[in-house]
Amino acid sequence: MANDYFFCGIGGSGMLPLAMIVQARGHRIEGSDRSRDQGRTPEKFAWLAAHDVTLHPQDGSGVTRADQIVVATGAVEDTVPDIGAARAVGATIKTRPQLLSELFNAAPTSIGVAGTSGKSTITGMIAWILHQAGRAPTVMNGAVMKNFADADHPFASALIGGPDLFVSEVDESDGSIARYDPTVAVVSNISLDHKSMEELRDLFGGFTNRAATAVLNLDNPETAALAQTLPADKVVTFALGEEAATLNAHDLEPQPTGMHFTLTEQGGARHAVTLNVPGAHNVANALAALGAVRALGAPLAEATAALETFSGIRRRMEVVGTANGVTVIDDFAHNPDKIAATLKTLHAFDGRLLILFQPHGFGPLKLMKSEFIEGFAGLMRPDDVLLMPEPVYYGGTTDRSVGSEDIASGVRAEGRNAEALPTRDACGDRIVELAKPGDRVIVMGARDDTLSTFAADLLKRL
Repeated sequence: MANDYFFCGIGGSGMLPLAMIVQARGHRIEGSDRSRDQGRTPEKFAWLAAHDVTLHPQDGSGVTRADQIVVATGAVEDTVPDIGAARAVGATIKTRPQLLSELFNAAPTSIGVAGTSGKSTITGMIAWILHQAGRAPTVMNGAVMKNFADADHPFASALIGGPDLFVSEVDESDGSIARYDPTVAVVSNISLDHKSMEELRDLFGGFTNRAATAVLNLDNPETAALAQTLPADKVVTFALGEEAATLNAHDLEPQPTGMHFTLTEQGGARHAVTLNVPGAHNVANALAALGAVRALGAPLAEATAALETFSGIRRRMEVVGTANGVTVIDDFAHNPDKIAATLKTLHAFDGRLLILFQPHGFGPLKLMKSEFIEGFAGLMRPDDVLLMPEPVYYGGTTDRSVGSEDIASGVRAEGRNAEALPTRDACGDRIVELAKPGDRVIVMGARDDTLSTFAADLLKRL
């Protein structure tokens, strides 16, 4: 039967696609968003309105009935008027992870993609392989999949398919991974990002235990240890050149826009594979995706053929353009592992890097200060330049004891060029001043949709 859903923050990158999946199941959708009230991204809300979504101001006026199901982001704050209104009228309140996991667990076959980094790309690769194979997957991703984005689907971080096969990125940072019961559990890697190692081992261990098949990376010590705890017939492993793995990649050859490699299946065939996304980390992502679809019976030859036309994920080392010999690249890297993967991939080719890194809060800088400094200092070349604005501060009781200057001075102490400036615009001015032909400008950061606009503006100014 059809229900009435009200999404609080419906324009959010995680909420909008989920609302579309729910709508495709025959339910009615309403919602509100602070960005709409403030006049930001009007084209997004016009698109929603054109797709039968009723929009309200975020003042509680849209929530009036007990039979509405009000969906909120992870943190359900009574101070949000919609939530207050929901409590007042006795409406059901669900968090986004709660609703997503219910849809996921209701599917007879499901693939959950977890890990500290690579999730969005692996999810996108699985989506494309299964879509090309005619399996009609429903997919929830945390980022826009370029293969599915077009004028009618500008917000293609979800794919609307049938109810029988559900693929989703699964997040450990909020602990919601504990809600998912996957047929196939993929874990790309486990490293410190938001939680302690003990908590992470516990969460990922439970996730893989609940699955019929776990797809695990032998190149990461934590996921390799996880593979040891499970019965051999439940595990598919992958690695770059590790003979013991089920799926192996050898002879990696970087190309300007991608990678060539040889795929070997344990006791099976060899396949020559071409990817049109760059970097060794994307070879690992491809192996994770191949392991997942193989567990559902997809032939590897067809799966690798589909991967050749996988065009990537928006804001994952996405080339914005080139002007006067300077290339601007937009990237989501925001923790030391992701930053390292991006810098290694870019350094496979010549050219100085001008790196703008916008931290997404004071907390991560304090938690991972030494890792950030070591990561940048260890991977930057002598002529590279790092520019950091101060983290965005939204008020409240945040501990602001470690800021961007602490990271920049640490990198300078290791003999590399780094500057902390008060604002992102000041960093932009400095980049325009420094840039010369042959340079590559990389805009890095997460949780801020305006970074892509900033990157596009930089290109115009160059």
